[in-house]
Amino acid sequence: MRARRCSLSAETFDETDGTPGGTPDGTAGGTARTGAGAPPLPHWRAALRRAAPALGLFAAARLTGLLVMACWAWHIDRPPRRVLARSWDSDWYLLIAEHGYGRTLTWPDGAIQSDLAFFPLYPALVRAVTSVLPVTSGSAGLLISWTAAGAAAWGVYAIGERLYGRRTATALVLLWGLLPHSIVLSMAYTEPLLTAFAAWSLYAVLSGRWLWAGTLSALAGLARPNGIAVAAAVCAVAGYTLLKNRERRGDRRIWASAALAPAGWCAYVLYVGFRTGDPLGGYFQVQRGWTSRFDFGVGALRAVREIVLRPTMFPLVMTLVIVGASLALFALLVLERPPIALLVYTGVLVLITVGGSGFFESKPRFLLPAFPLLLAPARALTKARPGTAAVLTAALAGLSFAYGTYLLTLSPVAL
Repeated sequence: MRARRCSLSAETFDETDGTPGGTPDGTAGGTARTGAGAPPLPHWRAALRRAAPALGLFAAARLTGLLVMACWAWHIDRPPRRVLARSWDSDWYLLIAEHGYGRTLTWPDGAIQSDLAFFPLYPALVRAVTSVLPVTSGSAGLLISWTAAGAAAWGVYAIGERLYGRRTATALVLLWGLLPHSIVLSMAYTEPLLTAFAAWSLYAVLSGRWLWAGTLSALAGLARPNGIAVAAAVCAVAGYTLLKNRERRGDRRIWASAALAPAGWCAYVLYVGFRTGDPLGGYFQVQRGWTSRFDFGVGALRAVREIVLRPTMFPLVMTLVIVGASLALFALLVLERPPIALLVYTGVLVLITVGGSGFFESKPRFLLPAFPLLLAPARALTKARPGTAAVLTAALAGLSFAYGTYLLTLSPVAL
């Protein structure tokens, strides 16, 4: 793509790179000027300043959602902090941070659920924070999640700005912060951490920063099982670049990026394998204890049939609607012909979510990191009339706040 330069006040920035004065490969100088005679402004500070309005909208959306949930939780005599920090999987992660791996649950039917199913980066960060700050593991987990959510929103903005400009980037961040399941971004869960590493790894790929892309992808692979989607994207772009351009086949950065990208995910899978006595299959056996396996959608279709043919719980109906909408949005994303990195990343996330069996009600949460699905709606929102855009945003906000509160305080099923 040919770089197009545009002027905004006294600041010049390259829309294809998303950083002031940047170049497509990210090798240009490291400062920009904010005005005549002004001192140089580092690229990251200029980029953060441009992202500030979008990040402010994201923070306002999430804080409002938290306030609504907290008010209802107090009304029903449930401590909001405990709801956010110790619900469902959060408790598993924090127990790993406090005591290490080794906890299992055995059910009457013989099923064994092991905490080895949970990837190690988040509990390791919780333990690191509690060793430095005088806070509980729950508070540390929330601090990490909220910080990661902010970093993720900035990364999502950076990608949107690079591809379509500021207005679309702002709409993209706002829509991501108002998804029906976006309350998860405020909980002691790993989705914010994965999305932060994923977004910035993808941005590094788009801007030609290969070593950053590989390193951040490796960290994403240590955060969650579906972090392998980031590695798939990095390796796909690296392979395409090497095949397309013979002159770059000697570029060690590209080869190193492709080698680093899956390292975190593979390392933990092998660790669990060796710990369970089955190096290649041990981790997947642990996942089967949680009824989680990839069966090409057979389990998901069985759940859909049950939802359609029999009376069922409201969260399962919402899950079906959200997953169906996500498939439609993926089709729109394909028609948009986005960069290969975004297409592969999103496609792998959707494939893992739809093709995996297990907890059907958790599928919307698994799709939270798939922010490129919102590119088409974000572009449409920027083209809509201001009144229409405001009504749609308000409606989405109402749904997000109400449904998020329901999921954390009233829902009979886990997230």
